[in-house]
Amino acid sequence: MIFKNVLHYGLHFIAPFIISYFFFNNKWKAVYVIFLLSMLVDLDHLIANPIFDSNRCSINFHPLHSYIAMAIYAIGLCFKKTRILAIALILHMIADYLDCIL
Repeated sequence: MIFKNVLHYGLHFIAPFIISYFFFNNKWKAVYVIFLLSMLVDLDHLIANPIFDSNRCSINFHPLHSYIAMAIYAIGLCFKKTRILAIALILHMIADYLDCIL
């Protein structure tokens, strides 16, 4: 359980910092803020009942965590203006997917 939480929150906070710092070094702070703001995708949890369930897999349960939404995030990689946000959202989905399999 501790490993799962460290991995999950590490992918939400530490991995974005590392990606921002090493791949976007001249504007890493702004990129890191975008990564953090991408966590607003979790607002779709507010329409679930119960809002939080530690045993629930978010992938394909919440609308912004659906396979259709993930396809849209992947398409966002193709455009320079949406690429950073798309990377952030895909990383978020990977973190949430790991919760489903661990």
